Amino acid sequence: MPETQLRQKLLFLYLGNSSLESEVVGWSYYDGTTDEMFEAAGEDAEPPYNSVLDAMRDGWRVIQVPFIKAPQVGREYENDYLDFEFVLEKMEVIDG
Repeated sequence: MPETQLRQKLLFLYLGNSSLESEVVGWSYYDGTTDEMFEAAGEDAEPPYNSVLDAMRDGWRVIQVPFIKAPQVGREYENDYLDFEFVLEKMEVIDG
């Protein structure tokens, strides 16, 4: 009888603001159940979900929410990291 194992999938969703219902503006997806490469924004025309709330309704668990910081006056037009990063996980059973 094959041994059953749990493997982790991670989904990083970057939103337009801190609301769980906000629109996804970027993403990365890492699947620990397969040897395939990761998927990220720009590789597909559409994000895997429209919001974090949509992903939660599909079984993803939120494991990290963004740290909300005050806007930095004078840096409004500088490029920087995306501020509203949510990290989600889903555990999947695989036969090993």
